[in-house]
Amino acid sequence: MRLALLQCPSHPLDVPGNLQRLHASAVQAAAGGACLLVCPEMFLSGYAIGVDEVRRLAEYPDGASYQQVAAIAQSTGVAIVYGYPELDNDGSLYNSVQCVDSTGTSLGNYRKIHLYGELDNQQFNRSAQLPTLFDFAGWKVGMLICYDIEFPESARYLASLGADLILVPTANMEPYRFVPHSVVPCRAYENQVYVAYANYCGAEHQLTYCGLSSIVSPAGVALDMAGSEQRLLFADLDPQALAQSRLGFPFLADRRSDLF
Repeated sequence: MRLALLQCPSHPLDVPGNLQRLHASAVQAAAGGACLLVCPEMFLSGYAIGVDEVRRLAEYPDGASYQQVAAIAQSTGVAIVYGYPELDNDGSLYNSVQCVDSTGTSLGNYRKIHLYGELDNQQFNRSAQLPTLFDFAGWKVGMLICYDIEFPESARYLASLGADLILVPTANMEPYRFVPHSVVPCRAYENQVYVAYANYCGAEHQLTYCGLSSIVSPAGVALDMAGSEQRLLFADLDPQALAQSRLGFPFLADRRSDLF
């Protein structure tokens, strides 16, 4: 399976423009042979936009933006993972990510569990729903958002469900380069999964994003990693390599769950 990741600047508050960027990126991903495109955190609206704008732009998972993303996925033949501000029926606001397949069907919607700092906590409610897996092209796939991957429990929980691939839309800023350089490879290695980490680059209001998006193998090796520039990353995920890696490093089978 060929995977594509979009690393790009945030364009805050420009949902129509971001949908146009999404379409162009999906066309490029399809031309590169990818069947799945992963975008950064809160891609449709921008991340550091304030609670009033989050509330103004928030949508239900099946709202107008979903319908347009579904049309893009259908027209390009590429499944799309995109971040957006989600409105719940009770008025709560969530930092969410959704996967839409090439038929326009939603495969999964995930709300961020671990909120980072004052900005996240002012804008969103903290989710109490555990992440789940969905099937895609023969792979068991889970989704986390940015800060979630920095907690070992998050990735380990998905691995314990049988995840093969964890998708992580991200808005990681300076100076936290340690996360893409060290934490993300460790999460892939210790859980024997592929991890796709899609970050912004450039600046958004007071934030400067560090880029360094990557697709990491179960051996903890980056198959593709960006610098600070805008680009589309590609990598081929190999089920045989995944199986061989798990035979050589059976961490999940060998862990002492009877003690821990």
